[in-house]
Order: sequence, then C-alpha cells, then structure tokens
Amino acid sequence: MSASKVKMRDRKMKNQPASVQYSSPSAAAGSSSQNGRQEAKDSGWQRNPPPRTGWVRGNQRDGGGGYMKEMPKYITAGAFARSRAAEVKAMLKAVTKRTGSNHVFQALPKHMRRRAMSHNTKRLPRRLRDVASKMREKSLQAGSKKKKELPKSKSRKARRRHGNLLLEFNRRQRKNIWLETHIWHAKRFHMVKKWGYRLGDRPTCKCYRPCYRAMSSHCLLLDISYYCCIELQGEEDTLLTALSQLTSKETGPTFAAALCLSGCRQGSVTVYRAGQYPSHPLGPVTFLWRPRAEGSASRQLWIWAHPALKQDLLPELQRVCECFEAVVPPVIPVATPAESASTLESEPKPEVSPKAKVTPGGKRKRSRVDAGGPPAKKILGDGTRSPDTPVTWKSSSTGIVINDLTMEMVRYRLVGPQSHSVLTESLEAATDCDAGQSQASSLWWPQHCRDERKMNLHQQQAEVFKTLKGIYSSGEVPPGTVLGLTVDDPRLTLPAKKVKAMPSVNQSQEADEEKRRQLMLRGVPQLCSQSCLWEQSVRDNVTENKISEQELNRMRSELLIPGSRLSPTPLQGRIPILLVHQPGKQVGNDMSSWGAGWDLLLPKGWGMAFWVPLVYRGVRIAGLHMSLKRSQNQGAPHFPHDYPDCPAGVRFQEEQEAELLDKFKRRPPAKRTNYIKHGCLAPFRCPWQQLVEEWELLTRQRGDGLARSTTKPKEEEMTPQPDHTGTKPQSVFTVIRSRKSLRLLSAWCRLPTSRGQRPGRGGGAPPLQQSAADAFLASHRMSVAWVRLSLLSKGKPELHAMVCAPTPEDLKLLGKRDAGTCPQEPPHRDDFKSKTKRRKKGSKKGAGPLQSSDYPGTEASEPFVYAEPDLVLGVWPDPLPSITSHCSRVTLGWITEGDFSLSAGCGEALGFVSVGGLLNTLLSQPEEHRGKVLLRNPSSLHYRFAQINIEV
Repeated sequence: MSASKVKMRDRKMKNQPASVQYSSPSAAAGSSSQNGRQEAKDSGWQRNPPPRTGWVRGNQRDGGGGYMKEMPKYITAGAFARSRAAEVKAMLKAVTKRTGSNHVFQALPKHMRRRAMSHNTKRLPRRLRDVASKMREKSLQAGSKKKKELPKSKSRKARRRHGNLLLEFNRRQRKNIWLETHIWHAKRFHMVKKWGYRLGDRPTCKCYRPCYRAMSSHCLLLDISYYCCIELQGEEDTLLTALSQLTSKETGPTFAAALCLSGCRQGSVTVYRAGQYPSHPLGPVTFLWRPRAEGSASRQLWIWAHPALKQDLLPELQRVCECFEAVVPPVIPVATPAESASTLESEPKPEVSPKAKVTPGGKRKRSRVDAGGPPAKKILGDGTRSPDTPVTWKSSSTGIVINDLTMEMVRYRLVGPQSHSVLTESLEAATDCDAGQSQASSLWWPQHCRDERKMNLHQQQAEVFKTLKGIYSSGEVPPGTVLGLTVDDPRLTLPAKKVKAMPSVNQSQEADEEKRRQLMLRGVPQLCSQSCLWEQSVRDNVTENKISEQELNRMRSELLIPGSRLSPTPLQGRIPILLVHQPGKQVGNDMSSWGAGWDLLLPKGWGMAFWVPLVYRGVRIAGLHMSLKRSQNQGAPHFPHDYPDCPAGVRFQEEQEAELLDKFKRRPPAKRTNYIKHGCLAPFRCPWQQLVEEWELLTRQRGDGLARSTTKPKEEEMTPQPDHTGTKPQSVFTVIRSRKSLRLLSAWCRLPTSRGQRPGRGGGAPPLQQSAADAFLASHRMSVAWVRLSLLSKGKPELHAMVCAPTPEDLKLLGKRDAGTCPQEPPHRDDFKSKTKRRKKGSKKGAGPLQSSDYPGTEASEPFVYAEPDLVLGVWPDPLPSITSHCSRVTLGWITEGDFSLSAGCGEALGFVSVGGLLNTLLSQPEEHRGKVLLRNPSSLHYRFAQINIEV
C-alpha cells in the first residue's frame, strides 16, 4: 500500500473503535483479577502463537474461521455494556460525520456516479436528494458571506472624466505625498515608496549610459521637491547664537560664514545635536540666507534637509531656538451639502434655449448642478497632513519663528555643463506692465511695477541672466551662487518640437566680455540675489492666480497667426524664481567641477508649467538611482546611505538589511550563496560598532601603540564576549569629519611619488611614524574614515565588500602581470548547515534554544545560553564572532557604494575603514606600496588590489 493510501486510511479510521478480541483461556484467567477489564487487556494481537487466535476476516482452511472454540466463563455486565456503547457511538458518528470533502453522491458506488450530480440533484437517487439540496443551500450561503458585494463600478469613460480623475488622485494622495510631476513620472518610471513620498526610482527604459553622458556633456534633470524646507525668522545675532550649538568650525564653514551670511552664496554644513560634537551627528543640510533689507535687523533663513533627516532636525531646532509655542493654523470654512444646495437654489437658473436641448441619442454636457456640489480642488503640497496640524512655532523669549515650508515650493536640479544653457533658453525675464494694466489689479506683478527701485533691480537681474548665457560651462561660476529673477510663463515660449539647448559662445563686445569675466570671478552681485520668492504673500498670489491649461489654449486659439506668442503677456504669467548654483566635485585631483549645475526654485503649483519646457530643451530625466550614482562619481557621501553614525543612517541600514535578507530568502536554498563558506560574516549590513571595538581592543592589548605588522590576530584574543542581556549596545563610533584630521590622513595615504598632486596639499603634514600615529589615534580611537578605493586590476566592487589589509606575501604579487595571481581566501567550513537542517526537521517537535556548543569557536563549558536565532542557511546568526580575525586577511572596513566607473574606466568603491586598522596597515607597508589594500566581494573568494585615497 502506498504512503498516500495509508494516510487516507488512517484519517478515515481515526474515529473507529478498537476491535474487542478474545484470547486464550489462560490469558483470560490471568487477567480476571483486574476488576473486569479483561476485554481491554485481551484486545491486542498475539503476533506469533502456534494457533491463530482472535478475529480474522474470511473463512480459514481449517473450517473453524479462526474463532476460539472455548467461550469465557463469565462476563462483567458493566464493562461489557460500556464497551458496546462506545462501539455503537463511534459507529453512529462515523456514519453521520463526513470527513474531508466528501459529498452525498460520493456515498454511491462508483458505477452509479455521474458528473452531473454535482449541479443537478435529480440525478441522485430519491433517498439522497433532500440531503444534497440542503448541502447545496449551505454552500451557496457560505459563498455569499465570504464574498463582499462590490459596488457597481463606473464605466471607463466616466472614470476618465476630469472631475472623477481629480477626486481619485486626491484620494490616493492622502496616504503618500505626490510631487507635482508624479503623473508624468508614473508613466515613465518605476515608482517606489520612500520617506512618506511616492518617488521615481529609475526609468523603464535602459538609459544608464545616456544619463551619464548627459551629466558629463549636456544636462540631467531631477525633481528634488521632496526635500524639506524649514524657515527661521528672527534677529541675526539670536539666530547665529542658537545655530552655533549645532555646528563646529572644524568641519568647515558654518551658518556664520561671511559669503553665506550676505545672501549671495548657498552653504552646506553637517549638523549635530546641541553641544555634542563630534558625536551624535544628525546629517547634512544646505542653507540660504535672505539678503539684508535696509533698515531692518530681522533676517530670514531657509534650511533644506532630506526628508529622512527632518524628524530629527526639527525638534533640535525647536530646542535650541526655544520655539515650543505652536501657532494654530487658521481654519478654512468648508461648505456643507445643505449650504451648497441652498446656494444653488438661490442662484437664478439660466434659461435653456431650444437649440440647447438634448436630442435623443446625443451627448449631454454635465452641468454644475449635476456635479452635486462644489468642484473638487487639486491638492497642492502635502496631502497627508491634517488641516489642524501646526506648521509654525514661535518663542516669546528669543523672538524666533520657525515655519515648516515642506512642499510649499518646487525644486528642480539640473546637472551638467550645459545646465545654464537649458535655463536661458527655457526662461525669459519678465516684461513690464502697461500703464493701463497696472491700475486696480489684485495681482502682485502690477503692484511690483509701480515701485521704480524694484524695477531697476529687475533690470539688473535680467542683465546678469543674459550674461549667464555666454558662459561655456556651469562649472565656471563660483560655487553656491544665488540669482533672483522674475520670469514670464515658460509655456508661452514652448517650442513646437524638442530641441537640444547648446551654448551660444561667440565673439562679443569688450563690455560683454568684461561682464562675463566678473561673473566667473566674483559671481552674482549681492543686490541681485534678492527675490520676491521669499515673501509668503507673493507665493500664494502666484499659486492662486495661475492660468489653467484650458484657458491658455483658448487664448492661443484666438491668435491670428497660429504658433505665435501671446501679446501682451497675461498679468498672471509672471513668476518669481531663485537660481542656486550647485558645485560639482570639489575634492580630489581629477574631474574637477564634474556634476556642477543649477537648482531652480519655484512657487508650488507651477511644477508642470516649468517641467515640460525643460524637457523640450533636450534634457535627460533621472530618478533616485541616478542621484546615487552622481554622488558616487563625485566621491561624496550620499545621505542617508553613507551616514552610518546618524539616526537616519541607522534606520536606513536596518531597512536595507531586512530588504536584502528577504530577497535572499526568496531564492531557492540550492541557488543561494553560502556566505559562511565564503567567510563573509555580514553580507547584508556593516557592523561598524563591533569593528571599531575590536580594533580599539587590539591596539590597547598591544601596549604602547599600534603593531608594526598586519599578521592575523589571535582568534582567542579577538573573540568578542556575547551579550548576556540581549540588548543592543549603544553606538559610540563616529565618522571623522574634521578637515584638519582628514588632511593629515590623506597625506599619509598618498604615495610619495604620486603624480598630479596639487601643490601644497598636505605639505606641512608630519611624516608617518609611530609617535605621530599614536598621537592621532589618541583622539580618534573609536572612529572610521570615509575613503575612496580604485581597483588596480579587473573587477567590479559590490555592496558590503570587505576592505582587508594585505600581507607581505600579497604585496609581492603586485609586480606580476598574471591575472590569476590575486590572493584567494580559503573556503570556510559551514558548521551551521547540518544544525539548520536538523532544527528544520525538529521544529514540529519543538526544539529548545541553541547552546554554546552549537556555535563554532565556542567552548561547551561556557555558562551562558544563546538566544534562539532565526537560522538561515548560509548566513551567520547573531552574535557574530570576531570580525577582524575571521578571514585569512585582517578586515579594515566595508564598502557602501561600488560599481564600474565610466569616468575612471575601472572599478571604484566608496566606504569606511577603521582608523586604527588603517594606521596599522600604513605603518607596516613600504613606501612604494603605501595605501595598497585588498577588496573582496561577499560572494567571492578572490581578493583584488586597490589603492586607497582620502579626498579632502
């Protein structure tokens, strides 16, 4: 009998009683002293007796049928009756209860069954029809309960009406914030949910190399409106005093930098918790001061931060500025259905002419009365925020006011050497108003034109914008330059076909050449950095009075010459903007100013009005993925990926680990990479805290400084003690961001004969000696350093690749040209494979927690018991053993970004290394091999040589 039939028989017989059998008289007499329970004792089979006893099915050869000829001498009435009652009860239960998916017609013999019986009860015999009808009614009732009655959906034509579409889009924006270009991106990009937004990650078409070419030679366009803007208002000295607690001059220019404070430059700084430098960083921010107004001591500051940083930055700003008094936003009255109905009834009904009557079969245009209420309004800004959520906080002691301007402005980033050409061809300076138009108008531009001083400033800004067109590359402008401007509606000058914007550099007059030279050397004058975009009233006026596409098309249709520009320009078509220069690569010796461009700041509601004209100038559109690649090519850390000591970086690392582990588990076990055999302890995360702790312990055990050799540390010395409490230790490691310390490390990592170095870079640094290393390590013992690695041979670095120190035998292989001479890691033994399979089989029986003997490298005599981990085949469970000494080469750090660099023509990687491990490696290497390290991907046993660089 097959296993499936045995299981089926056991399932059917589980409710059947055991047969009562009579054994030999001796057995019956021996059991008579047990209070009448001889039937239960004698019910078992006697396997190998000479005569057959008990009940046997069928006739036997001896003619006796296998029954005992001798009957029992007596029967206990109570026990006998209980046994028979149990048998009868079990029999009735087995007859009435149907197990599994048995139906009525399955009770018939097979030769009487028909397929039609399942839906036609008249096919059954009469004695079974009533039971079958009842079962069918029950099944129909159960099906109606489970299935929810779906509302009748509208036709596609009704769903695609503008009003219904708008209501549907507004409903979907209540969960995730949409940018104004969301619909455009959703048709062309893979959309992802990030930081409460719905953002485009990468295009659906293959365009990685075209996007790189656009960044290198033309222009790449990014929508970064998801960045959060926090506005601070107050006296200048009070603001600087409060903000000085969040920054340090050791990391670079702060909020009080002279050029940034004047308002003509944008600054960037890394903020920390108040008074906690160099520990507890929050993340990088960019800031912009409004130029000083004459006769006013009040200043205005915009701080732009990543959305993952806002939840940590905003409470810290409130604390240092003492702004805890929330200003309740004004409640906008909403018309009730009764009020709207009464309003509609009070309005006079228009007379319907006979021509306007609807003919049979014709289309009827939906009127306002048919709409059932006021028309829906498009959501602009944050649709997930409640109307009564405060966005303004003030302080009665300091006088500072904090405004949350998230999604109140649109911000586009243009990356590439021809970004200024795209802007100058897409935008035109606003034209003046006529004398008749500037009278009795509620719009902001006619009132602005009445002030002669403001119009003179507008003319100066227009001249600077015109001079910007003659510059060859965006990298020639001083970094962080700010230009304020008012432009006409770019939809009025939209070309009929897509054209590629190119620079118009020609031989100009001497006066224009002098203006261009001054712009390249000194940037935009301070007076021209002013913009009306800073004023909330102007932003609201521009947003509310925007010309709709329908009205604009109607005005175009009335032109005598199709395709010509509307003249005069509508009063609603003047928009204040800010142009902020974004510097390219500012560190290192190669690819200077690569990735430079401009940021375009607009009032909300005008996103698509500027987006389409920019697209028609031949730009490439990119998403989050290409933004990460831009930072990688620049050699700059990307937030929050490359900020492991920040709260947002810690959250990102946890989310990334869960995502990678889930992707790893979805693969079949036979197709997964066994990271234990590859010697990779943490393929999905980087345990920075354990790394710096082990290197700090190693340097402390070696006495008076770092060791002079990179030999493998002893396993027993570096094995970390397990955590008995099960709680995570607090992160105390830091990333070095002091300019002075980074310059010193950069000089020590540099080869003494390297070419192309900038003169004076690290020239005053002391030579790398044991005493200098000890003095540096005294203040940076628990720190990691941001490094850039370039492969010296073939290979492509991957995420979480290990950075290791080479041995003296490995350095001898550098001179060989053979590609197969790279060092290799010997395969490791997977002691968890058998335990994982054993626990998987024993999970149904309930296995206990793992003991210390289940972990390789631990002694069974240790008194602790490890918490039961979620064992995954091929992945080390927590707690991890020693990181530095687990492989044959000492581990220094890990890679957070890695790929083949199209600009360098080789594999490049960015990551962090332990300061103690780095100095230990540099001290043990000869000068000709200074800064050489090994790189190994998590799924490979091959090491690749790489040159380490610290760019400042």
